[in-house]
Amino acid sequence: MSNIFKDLEVRRSRYGLSKEEVLTKEEIVALVNKSVDLTPSAFNAQTQRVVVLFGENSDKFWDLTREELRKVAPAEGFENTINKLESFKAGQGTILYFYDENVVKGLQENFALYAENFPIWAQQENGMLQLVIWSALAGEGVGASVQHYNPIVDAAAAEAFDLPANWKLVAQMPFGKAVDTVNPKETQPVSDKVKVF
Repeated sequence: MSNIFKDLEVRRSRYGLSKEEVLTKEEIVALVNKSVDLTPSAFNAQTQRVVVLFGENSDKFWDLTREELRKVAPAEGFENTINKLESFKAGQGTILYFYDENVVKGLQENFALYAENFPIWAQQENGMLQLVIWSALAGEGVGASVQHYNPIVDAAAAEAFDLPANWKLVAQMPFGKAVDTVNPKETQPVSDKVKVF
């Protein structure tokens, strides 16, 4: 079987992270670049966009996330939210996932018959990219998880990192050396989920 299944088997949500490098910054960026290049997209639209944050920039993202959440979240229990955000901040870095709304709008104009599908397909393309990067990181021994603090953090992140207005934030992936333990993953029987005719 393909090595991709080995990577998928070790891919898990890892919440306990440290800044200790398993891969160098250059190796992380190369892995992300390769993943972006190889992940498929409908009509070869290549709508995926990625921002990789290391060190102080990653910390900055989680700090601004905390402050944006503070504006809208109930004060009661907010300490738990802070602890969760600090666990993400403890990692080596964060990957922000976007899709380019201008590309989607262009496709909608050029292929009107499929117009309503292009935003859906852009989300699907992004999901594939997240899985490719997440699995590739896991295969290299790097822990990560996928988070969704959008749209609460969208404007603040775009301003903080001077990002194009047409980049639509989809997800955030804190990563680093995993220092937590995970329990065996429970799955439903495949026979309940797959039919063959």
